Amino acid sequence: MPPKLILSFDTSAAHCAVALVCGDEILGSQTEALLKGQAERLIPMLEDVLQGAGKSWSDLDLIGVGVGPGNFTGVRIAVSAARGLALSLNIPAVGVSVFEALAYGTKGHVTIGRDARRGMVFSQNFDDGVAIGEPVMAEGVAAPDAMIDPVKIAFCAARKDGGTPPAPLYLRSADAALPSDLPPTILP
Repeated sequence: MPPKLILSFDTSAAHCAVALVCGDEILGSQTEALLKGQAERLIPMLEDVLQGAGKSWSDLDLIGVGVGPGNFTGVRIAVSAARGLALSLNIPAVGVSVFEALAYGTKGHVTIGRDARRGMVFSQNFDDGVAIGEPVMAEGVAAPDAMIDPVKIAFCAARKDGGTPPAPLYLRSADAALPSDLPPTILP
């Protein structure tokens, strides 16, 4: 079986990161630090990476996407793009958590932590790159978040089955509050 051509990306923090991988070969990768504008930059960056490798959308076998945890809007941008591309290209999309990507290739027992803001940290334990238990949010302090390597997202996605469409990994409820006013009365 020939190696899969995988397009991967992440917008879960203040960045837009994309990669194109075939088996163990990295065909292209781009990362931009962005405080905003990930939605506008994602597709052009994906097209640049494809074009730079001499590939087209129809050549793809799999989409790998970072599903968080991270910035609510950034996670939604990436997951929505991955699901839309997978649907339009009739290929699977696979979600990869920030924890899985950061733990990829590690040996022994490691705890991956991400800043959850407000004195909290998101974390998950791994042994030899394999998750032990579920990710959690707890009190603590984490180092500033580094950009997620989209190549590691592709390598992690290649190991998954792709049976379930990617979904955001939220460990904290949304900050948005329901309106306090009563809804208007609808007259017959």
